[in-house]
Amino acid sequence: MTRVVVADDQPVVLEGFAAILGAAADLEVVGTAPDGVELVDLVTRTRPDVAVVDVRMPQLDGIAATRRIRDAHPATHVLMLTTFDLEEYVADALQAGASGFLLKDVPAARLVEGVRLVAAGALLLGPRVARRLAADGPRRPVPGLDRVTAREREVLAAVAQGLSNAEVAARLGIGEQTVKTHVSELLRKLGRRDRAQLVVAAYEGGVVTPG
Repeated sequence: MTRVVVADDQPVVLEGFAAILGAAADLEVVGTAPDGVELVDLVTRTRPDVAVVDVRMPQLDGIAATRRIRDAHPATHVLMLTTFDLEEYVADALQAGASGFLLKDVPAARLVEGVRLVAAGALLLGPRVARRLAADGPRRPVPGLDRVTAREREVLAAVAQGLSNAEVAARLGIGEQTVKTHVSELLRKLGRRDRAQLVVAAYEGGVVTPG
């Protein structure tokens, strides 16, 4: 059973998402929060597998709350909810440790599947989110990128496209364990915490570009 908390400052949205997720046989909603401060406290008390978090909330916004959650409780994955006009926050949220994004008008089945994917350790980046990151282009030097090997750059590019280790292995014709080793090396060389932060590094460093 996957334990989930939901945070949103709009009561109707909060209740709706909680009801949708609670209706899934393999998901258990263990709490809800109307703002970022209560969310962080809720995660500390309940230790959920996934936190579904609105980007814009009072007291403490979703990105700041995500950073606190991931720092204190790295086992809790964060799925961000956003609207079209807030997609510019994607890179900041990934840097804070979010594992994926969904638009708030997403169909119920997609929300449930998104929580399952994030709980399993996957990155959830839709095509529009990826295009947003790519369109921003390289924004700053990425320390350690010059130490990355050609094969590691290939792995980094594939990870940035949202591929799992198995999918990266199939694309590059290498073993899945080899991919895991490359990912570990990328995390070490680039000083990143998780795959989400590797995605940011890939786009900032120009490893992945538009088109």
